[in-house]
Order: sequence, then structure tokens, then C-alpha cells
Amino acid sequence: MTQHSRQQTLQQQRAAHAWGCIEQVSAGIQKKYGSLVRGLPALVQSDGLGQTLAFLKAKAGGKQDKEHMVAYNHIAQWVSQELGAQGDLLEWLLKQSTTEYRRATAETLAYLSWLKRFAEAKGWQDENGGS
Repeated sequence: MTQHSRQQTLQQQRAAHAWGCIEQVSAGIQKKYGSLVRGLPALVQSDGLGQTLAFLKAKAGGKQDKEHMVAYNHIAQWVSQELGAQGDLLEWLLKQSTTEYRRATAETLAYLSWLKRFAEAKGWQDENGGS
């Protein structure tokens, strides 16, 4: 298999997983979830993957912030599967080498682009949350 076809296959796998996750987001949090995932790539790039995951977990403690835990779980499912992470993704990430941390960040950003694209396609955004 060529590198190009492997990349395409991985992109297709990311897309299929992201679509499955999007389809399972409950109606009550869809707009908030959409606004959240639209901003996550910028947050990962500015603050780092570890801080972004910690932010999602911290916000998930509130009853009105279910979209944060849903987004965390979607990211964790995919990245853990792709990188072979065991247990909680954030805890696993904190024990990894710089190289593995960068791989996890790149994979998260690639995956988030699909979540973001699909949430936008469904029109999920807070009325206050953007365009």
C-alpha cells in the first residue's frame, strides 16, 4: 500500500469514526457541542493537547457542561485507538515522550477537523457561538 493510499484510508477512518460520534450527540447539547468542537483545534494549538484535555475534563464536572465530557470521550476514543493508549487519555499522555505527545497532538487535530466539519454541516452552533 502506498503512503498516499494509507493516508486516504486513515482519513476515511477518521471521518467514519467522527460521523458515528456526531450521530450519537444528544439533541439537548448539539449546539453547545458544535460550538465547542469548532474552537478546540485553536485551543490545542495555543495551549497544548494536555491542557485542552484537562480543560474538557474540568468543565465536564458541571451538569450543564455535558458537551465537554462528550467531546473529551470522542477525542479519547479515537486517539487511544490510533496510538494504543491504555486507560484515561490524559493520564496516558502525561507519561509519554515528546515524540509520542506530538503524534497524539497531530492525530487529535486531524480528528477534530472532521468533528468540526460534521458539526458545522449539521448547523450545530450556539446562537452566541459564532458564524
